Amino acid sequence: MISNQWYAILPATKVKPGQIVGVRRLNLELAVFRSKTGKLGCVVDQCTHRGAALRLGKVRDDCIQCPFHGLRFDPQGKCRLIPANGKASRADLSRYNVRHYPVREKHGIIYLWYGDPEQASSDLPFFDREIDESFSYSEIEDHWNAHYSRCIENQLDVVHLPFVHHNTIGRGNKTLVHGPKVVWEKGILTTSANNEADHGQLPRLPEDSVIKETYLSFRFPNLWLNHISDQMKVMIYFAPVDDENTVLYIRFYCKLANARPLNSMIACLGKFGNRMVERQDRRVVITQKPKASSLKSREKLLQGDGPIIKYRKIREELNQAGSPDQSQRTESGAAEIR
Repeated sequence: MISNQWYAILPATKVKPGQIVGVRRLNLELAVFRSKTGKLGCVVDQCTHRGAALRLGKVRDDCIQCPFHGLRFDPQGKCRLIPANGKASRADLSRYNVRHYPVREKHGIIYLWYGDPEQASSDLPFFDREIDESFSYSEIEDHWNAHYSRCIENQLDVVHLPFVHHNTIGRGNKTLVHGPKVVWEKGILTTSANNEADHGQLPRLPEDSVIKETYLSFRFPNLWLNHISDQMKVMIYFAPVDDENTVLYIRFYCKLANARPLNSMIACLGKFGNRMVERQDRRVVITQKPKASSLKSREKLLQGDGPIIKYRKIREELNQAGSPDQSQRTESGAAEIR
């Protein structure tokens, strides 16, 4: 996992006021909780006293309470009460603190900061220029037995369209891949399919290709967008579970109509199309080996894999730097073929 990044991990609606949700994310067992006033907290799902799972506890006075002996921890993981010692106790409770992870919510998504809390930025990754409150959306989730890097690369892959999606979004037998052009600018990787039916013509180079009106964008570490039109978009955030599992949260955004209820109905119907397409992808992606992708590998990549190569290069730089700011210094354009 890339450190010092905000990861989208859960829909905000999954954690209701006064409730605790236990989840595995980024190879961590976590207890995410929300106070009755709506304040979020996230701690390691293990009490420091006797090792019980905090997810089985309760929310009390803005704290998560251990189900075993009642110790209470605030959203920063600080131990606030040990009932056995009594409320009047003046003993130092800091030795019982649990590890916490900063969490924030925006756009109906819970984000977790994975890395040094002191380096946590105020910028939560999203497509603010593409999506605003005028859109209605539906959301589905699906579990893939695949590393999140493979899931992301699949959404940047334009070569697979006529084969995996031959009867849906890849209709037309457009097997010849021009480019594709890849742009890395202001923290967003953008590309688009320039595929054609093969009549014996040679594929154009990336520099001779264009970003079309229907295009794909990606924001590190785990948000992807399919810009179908100004009124219709599909967004996915890939929540890493561990080294072999990912949960995809897929949103269909719509503002085709002038009435929000109608847009909500269209968005609801759109999720069925999303389900059909992503299940076509999942069938193949879960078979890829090794589970995680890497910049240096034994794969024999093609010119058409330019977006995937660029993703791997940036991901490698971020892994080495451990800082999202490093990505801003990456050169724009398509990566070379390995």
